Amino acid sequence: MNDTLSAAASSGRPLLKVEHLTMRFGGLVAIDDVSFEARNREITAIIGPNGAGKTTVFNCLTGFYKPTVGRLALTHPKGEYLLERMEGYRIAQVASVARTFQNIRLFPKMTVLENLIVAQHNKLMRASGFSVLGLLGFKRYSRAEQDAVELARYWLDHINLTHLADTDAGNLPYGDQRRLEIARAMCTEPVLLCLDEPAAGLNPRESHALNELLIYIRDKHDIGVLLIEHDMSVVMEISDHIIVLDYGRKISDGTPEAVRSDPAVIRAYLGEEEDEELPAEVVADLSPEMQP
Repeated sequence: MNDTLSAAASSGRPLLKVEHLTMRFGGLVAIDDVSFEARNREITAIIGPNGAGKTTVFNCLTGFYKPTVGRLALTHPKGEYLLERMEGYRIAQVASVARTFQNIRLFPKMTVLENLIVAQHNKLMRASGFSVLGLLGFKRYSRAEQDAVELARYWLDHINLTHLADTDAGNLPYGDQRRLEIARAMCTEPVLLCLDEPAAGLNPRESHALNELLIYIRDKHDIGVLLIEHDMSVVMEISDHIIVLDYGRKISDGTPEAVRSDPAVIRAYLGEEEDEELPAEVVADLSPEMQP
């Protein structure tokens, strides 16, 4: 990256800048002129009622959809990337954006450790000269293999699954599978981690463990986290910045405290007209029917 971009990346310039994002499916406008920013070492949550367009935003950022209109600029020390112009696989491999999904997508018949090793497949293939150097026993590939195992074990330690490293991933409890999926995404060494409803289906103990993991990632790793979440107690507890969507449009953008008391957010969730602060217990206990 040139000196100008290097200076910009380290001077408070946002990691991700979304400008005028619009996504149309025929006559349906799923996302309507949405702009927002996400920063390094911050958790940015995207919330909103059902059908607000949150997952569509993720699909545009990660290459599943090509936006009808919009600029999606990702800037970090490796370079500046316009995600709307990139193929999905290049967004992951070159721009270093990792994603999890609403439904768990682990390899259930692979062990926990193997799931974390396979996440590093591209790096290992490059180190092996696409198998040639590995077959010839070059030390570079052996070092890369060792590094991959060490990184996997690092994340196993931080999700408290080291003792289950040789267990098939499909046999783990649901909450452990959720954390393993996030650890697998982190093994790709992303600069932006996009999590689509990571707390879905978790009990309070599992949600607490998830919160601790996401706070650890935010505080100890030089990346940004973009989060879609149903559980408002998770959102309000760990988010630094919240964007609220409703019918594909942005209706609020700010800190958890500002969003909680925003009349537009209260109306979108509860259909109320009163300009009152949304009580914390209501935010924490919004039913799934009222959730994104």
